[in-house]
Amino acid sequence: MTDLDSFIAGLPKAELHVHHVGSASPRIVAELAARHEGSTPVPADPEQLAKYFEFRDFAHFIDVYLSVVDLIRDAGDVRLLTYEIGRELGRQQVRYAELTVTPYSSVRRGIPSPAFCEAIEDARVSAARDFGVDMRWCFDIPGEAGLAAAEETLRIALEDRPDSLISFGLGGPEIGVPRPQFKPYFDKARAAGLHSVPHAGETTGPETIWDAIRELGAERIGHGISAAQDERLMAYLAENGIPLEVCPTSNLRTRAVADLDEHPIARLVAAGVPISVNSDDPPMFGTTLEQEYATAARLLKLDRAGVADLARAAVSHSFLPTAGKAALTAEIDAYTATA
Repeated sequence: MTDLDSFIAGLPKAELHVHHVGSASPRIVAELAARHEGSTPVPADPEQLAKYFEFRDFAHFIDVYLSVVDLIRDAGDVRLLTYEIGRELGRQQVRYAELTVTPYSSVRRGIPSPAFCEAIEDARVSAARDFGVDMRWCFDIPGEAGLAAAEETLRIALEDRPDSLISFGLGGPEIGVPRPQFKPYFDKARAAGLHSVPHAGETTGPETIWDAIRELGAERIGHGISAAQDERLMAYLAENGIPLEVCPTSNLRTRAVADLDEHPIARLVAAGVPISVNSDDPPMFGTTLEQEYATAARLLKLDRAGVADLARAAVSHSFLPTAGKAALTAEIDAYTATA
């Protein structure tokens, strides 16, 4: 481990783009697969699981992702998954995380929405106590499931709203899933006090990002890397302080970029676009938040001070209250001064 790797390992962090089911560790996925053996294509053997998580393209990734979603079949599975995510985040010195949660996928498989919300909240409280991580929720529309999913996700968000729900999102494939059709749902979510954080511009061009801003009132953009193709858009993001949640390894593994050295993160930063660095679906992509910081440090040519600035940026771009931001930033500053 290099000195910079050691610094990253101990650095207090915030993570703003990490998926709930996509954070299931190989151990937990294998345990759930064994529990449901015979009714799932997901292998319970860790070596076979690693091969199962080799994605041909984004569409194949979605298929595999949904097969893992199908392993979450009752509230006990939901709680186990959520608590174990907290364990892994705490191990990486993540103090605050905004997890993208897709309740529709579990509710349509038979888990009642109140039980789902109760399970994630119960796990959140236990993880905060046991691992020192504060987890908050972004309820996410799976775009491939259409407007019925949007309607149900909004209903759950408004009627069963867990205490720690802070934002409303849109994920899944972008191709063939135009952003504007979801405007009424985002309007209602925003009216209820939820922040708008849709995915856009991961596997499609800059126009998807413009749609997310104009139609969905996006305050942050999930991925957004195609903004680098549009100078006017990059200027708009910079001038209006709309951050991108950048996930380098994810973009490589889903073939959104062909090679990490071709990743546009440096171009975006040079244009003044605010960014945070995140892990997306870390076990599925064979990464961690620590590794994403190391990758970003290489691509952006950062030393310790620059890496600490990345951590501060994530805190700044989060939806933590002002006092929480100040406290976590102070912890980063104290660590940087002594590490």
